[in-house]
Amino acid sequence: MSPRVVFPNKILPYLLLAPQLAITLVFFYWPASQALYQSVLREDAFGLKTTFVGLANFKKVLSQPSYIASVQTTVIFSVATAFIAIVLALLLAVMADKIIKGRGFYRTLMIWPYAVAPAIAGLLWLFMFNPTMGTFAYMLRAAGYPWDPLLNGPQAMSLVIAAAAWKQISYNFLFFVAGLQAIPKTLIEAAAIDGAGETKRFWTIIFPLLAPTTFFLLVINTTYAFFDTFGIIHAVTGGGPGKWTETLVYKVYNDGFVNLNFGDSAAQSVILMVIVIALTAFQFRYVEKKVHYG
Repeated sequence: MSPRVVFPNKILPYLLLAPQLAITLVFFYWPASQALYQSVLREDAFGLKTTFVGLANFKKVLSQPSYIASVQTTVIFSVATAFIAIVLALLLAVMADKIIKGRGFYRTLMIWPYAVAPAIAGLLWLFMFNPTMGTFAYMLRAAGYPWDPLLNGPQAMSLVIAAAAWKQISYNFLFFVAGLQAIPKTLIEAAAIDGAGETKRFWTIIFPLLAPTTFFLLVINTTYAFFDTFGIIHAVTGGGPGKWTETLVYKVYNDGFVNLNFGDSAAQSVILMVIVIALTAFQFRYVEKKVHYG
């Protein structure tokens, strides 16, 4: 058992925690409390008149077909983004682990895209697949595929999923590489001596030992798909065409900052927060049971 750390000054621990507590208070608890407060109010667009309406905003939001459609869009978008980002990152990490020469350079190139802001990542993909001047759009049309994500809903959804997954692959890649480095090479070598093929070694040794990392990334990627992809959607499609890519977080913005419906927007943000908390709790309650910590 490691010895307990004792600070000579009793105030020092609180001073060390103060910056983080202040950031959490200002950027999480305070906005969350304001959303809860505004969700039970109804006010005009100019903020001149406010009326307490209780749960009326929640009832109104949950009865709107457009909100149910946004829920369905969010589910499709989040599942596809998290799945693609995790699977491709794992594949790239396994491939990078086999490289002998230039391993550090290759890994650095793989991590760089994570430094790109979400809005910039969205614009990059929009330029590449823009139906008017995009290089890949030209190649798709030359191959006989009518590509136009600005008018075609499924194509727009595919484009924002690809951009969001590409942005997150680098983050997942970093953790998978760290997880692979922590696996004892003797286990893999012993399995190879026993005649286990490369595929069998991956599914019976490597992937089970990466279960804690995979579970962690599953939670992180789910939260990322729900919240941090706003900039990508805003830059690429703006929620269109025909609200095909209007996720829950984008609908909160659209109703609150564009349509100036603050009560409904606040109620939607509270519902979104509850959904993410419940989904995370579900993952820890049921998915974590299948995770083995070696």
